[in-house]
Amino acid sequence: MRPLLTFLLVCLFVRTQANSILIPMDDQQSNHLKAYGIAYSVLKDEGEVDWLLNYRGGSFMMKYSTKVENECRIRGVSLEVISDARANAIQQEIATPNLNMSSVKLVKAAKIVVYSPIKVGPAEFENTDAVLLVLKYAEIPFEVVYDEEILKGELAKYDWLHLHHEDFTGQFGRFTGMMSAEDIKAQEDIAKKYGYAKVSQMKLAVAKTIKAFCASGSYLFAMCSGAESFDVALAAEGVDIVDSRFDGDGVDPNAQSKLDFSKTVAFHNFNLELENGYRGMSFSDINISAGRSYYDQPLGHFQLFDFSAKFDMIPAMLVQNHEQIIREFHGQTTAFRKSTVKPNVLVMGESQSSHRYIYGEIGNGQWTFYGGHDPEGIRGFHRTPTDLNLHPHSPGYRLILNNVLFPSARKKKRKT
Repeated sequence: MRPLLTFLLVCLFVRTQANSILIPMDDQQSNHLKAYGIAYSVLKDEGEVDWLLNYRGGSFMMKYSTKVENECRIRGVSLEVISDARANAIQQEIATPNLNMSSVKLVKAAKIVVYSPIKVGPAEFENTDAVLLVLKYAEIPFEVVYDEEILKGELAKYDWLHLHHEDFTGQFGRFTGMMSAEDIKAQEDIAKKYGYAKVSQMKLAVAKTIKAFCASGSYLFAMCSGAESFDVALAAEGVDIVDSRFDGDGVDPNAQSKLDFSKTVAFHNFNLELENGYRGMSFSDINISAGRSYYDQPLGHFQLFDFSAKFDMIPAMLVQNHEQIIREFHGQTTAFRKSTVKPNVLVMGESQSSHRYIYGEIGNGQWTFYGGHDPEGIRGFHRTPTDLNLHPHSPGYRLILNNVLFPSARKKKRKT
């Protein structure tokens, strides 16, 4: 009995001295994606999290509690229970002037919403959306809205909005085989209900409302065709760019010359894809694979840029990862042609031929666009969702989750 009692007393002493939990995000982490869910749950319980930029892959540190420790173990997230002295030593190391590290305080759980047609129809293809998949896997709560909720002004309830691979031009993805008849009818019914003669007119109103939501001080994240078609729709306000097979009348022959790039968020000087055949189903040459089948492209990699964690905290947060070289992945909009990205946009990740991961500010708000459909997919269109149990360390999916935590930070403006 005496040895057992001694052991229990030692354990109790260790726990009473354990005042912090460190969740490493380097190669020692057993589940990188679920670690973000732990950080979010602490914030949701009104706790605080220190995001240690560039320290062991962008680790998280928080006050010790048995609840957090148990939740980490249940979810399979690696953790280290440390003393106050060790936590202070880590913060002192991070503060060293010549080290590219910083500590950012996360103080509030952002209210997350996803814009997706799963709100109104079966939309089986949309269930493969990477953000939906990773939010569910990381156990981060979110709500879903679609056109009607946005037209009713409900975005004001949220902090962070994701646009799935949507078609904001009103062409149903330029390939109606992607959507069921029920999905298309649902959009047509909403347009009719709110007095729009065409789905394209309704989608433009939705895009403008989303743009205003971001400019008001909120956070916008988009992937794949959601990023491309958003700006195409904004630039083409008042111009018919929709083929007759989608809306019953033809395209304005002068559509290209009538585009207004001052209305867009990220892209300019792009050319519309209007010819018959819709090769590659691209909306414009923003998409690097416009005019040819993305299926034929070889797989490559793109590089995340290195930013000053002490002076450029915003991009430093958004590129936190245990790997800096990310495997490319395809989508309806695979990647962004460099010549179409506005000069005031910050590029955070690029390949030799394209920009993959970009950031910008509009009004008081901020946005991030990420090329491609599924970071662990090879081709753009998947009929079955990716099983993230097979990819718990995905660096491509980590970039999505960086954006989810981003609004929670007390951050400083970029200095460069």
